[in-house]
Amino acid sequence: MSRNNIWAHLAIALALILVAAFAGGLRKWQRQPKPVKVNPTESQETLGPNTETNDENQRVRNVEVLVRFRSGTTLEVINRITAELNDEIEDRIESVDGLDVIEDEDGKSADEVVAQYRALPEVEYAEANGTITVDHGESAGKHVHANDEMFSQQWGLFNNGEKGGKFGADISAMRAWAVTTGSDQGVVAVIDSGVDYSHPDLASNIWTRPQIIKAYRDDELTSDDPIDDLHGFNLVDDNDDPMDDNGHGTHCAGIIGAEGDNELGIAGVNWNVKIMPLKFMDADGTGTTKDAIEAINYVIDRKRAGVNVRIISASWGSTAKSRALEDIIRKAYDEGILFVAAAGNSSSNNDQTPHYPSSYNLGNVISVAALDRNDQLAPFSNYGAKSVHVAAPGQEILSTWLEHGFTEKQGTSMATPFVAGVAALILAENSTMPVSELRARLLKSVDVLPALKGKVSSGGRINAAKAVGAE
Repeated sequence: MSRNNIWAHLAIALALILVAAFAGGLRKWQRQPKPVKVNPTESQETLGPNTETNDENQRVRNVEVLVRFRSGTTLEVINRITAELNDEIEDRIESVDGLDVIEDEDGKSADEVVAQYRALPEVEYAEANGTITVDHGESAGKHVHANDEMFSQQWGLFNNGEKGGKFGADISAMRAWAVTTGSDQGVVAVIDSGVDYSHPDLASNIWTRPQIIKAYRDDELTSDDPIDDLHGFNLVDDNDDPMDDNGHGTHCAGIIGAEGDNELGIAGVNWNVKIMPLKFMDADGTGTTKDAIEAINYVIDRKRAGVNVRIISASWGSTAKSRALEDIIRKAYDEGILFVAAAGNSSSNNDQTPHYPSSYNLGNVISVAALDRNDQLAPFSNYGAKSVHVAAPGQEILSTWLEHGFTEKQGTSMATPFVAGVAALILAENSTMPVSELRARLLKSVDVLPALKGKVSSGGRINAAKAVGAE
């Protein structure tokens, strides 16, 4: 072979190698996943509760704001405004006129979007969609006894002085049960992390939508298809499965209405009741103001549709005030729904540093502090001579848990469902009682305690027997 032929063959071989390398590189480039969109203020390691995850990639959800337009602003005008700002109406809160959840499509910060809407003459208020977390804590006469296997450990219902407790420092449940153990015609909405509706000590007391009640419809959330809300609603995933994957909601539900006298587990304040599970917090116990509002909106819708839901139990909160959340709770009051809320677990005075939603000054709100088994204010519990209304057991509280189990937890989260449960006992005897009278009855039916003087407005611990007229 001549030298010229050798160089020719080398040139051809090199060309083939380059072509193959380019083709391989192209295929590798095509197989690479698309880059992850990351908010400039966050790293991938610190994505917060507004992050969605799937099997292929991660993306940061757009900023959401709550905007209430002034009375008289038409839907046509609202749609024009949002279109001009390149925003999208994610949901309309039907229970409150003019209140919309608006999603930004331009990558702006929440403060920037809020400022845009506040500057408009058509807007009454605008606020960012905040974060909400569960309220975990820091570390006589005729009566009816429950035969549940763990009842002796439920000091909040019957305190016999064990574990250094004070005899009688309880809600007098057994004397109340001589009058009523509840009614399966009453519904209590538990707005929380969902409820394990398959738990054997809860299953018979879980609300099931009657066939005569139409399935829930929210066109913005469910793409024109109704939600088959057989056992409630999941606001985290906008679907019909409010199964609990955190445990907090299941624990609260058991305090209100674990089936009583069934020789299993524990007894709820109500042996008979219907628990409506509403899931707005995820497995980490974190939710948003928007989803809390949508959960309350769902309860109002079901009440209007004919469901006898008169009580909301809300064991969560934050120090951030939301006018939109306040508006929807006020609308619940208009519909005759009591709103029982945890006072919080910061050992602080809510009169000075409010905790919401428990600090909203509304006619249907009851703010609940926590007690230990000696009738002393729990060290973690918030208080307030004006803004916290009543106390209930909230430390070392045994209740239902995930995987069909039982466990002890503490916090004003646990005190809140005791009060919601007593409210349900009252309504079992008088289902048409107005919400203002129901609230007044609860606050008058207390055992006044020296430890609560100047700490809660009623000065006392809830007493179920007094509430139902047993003493």
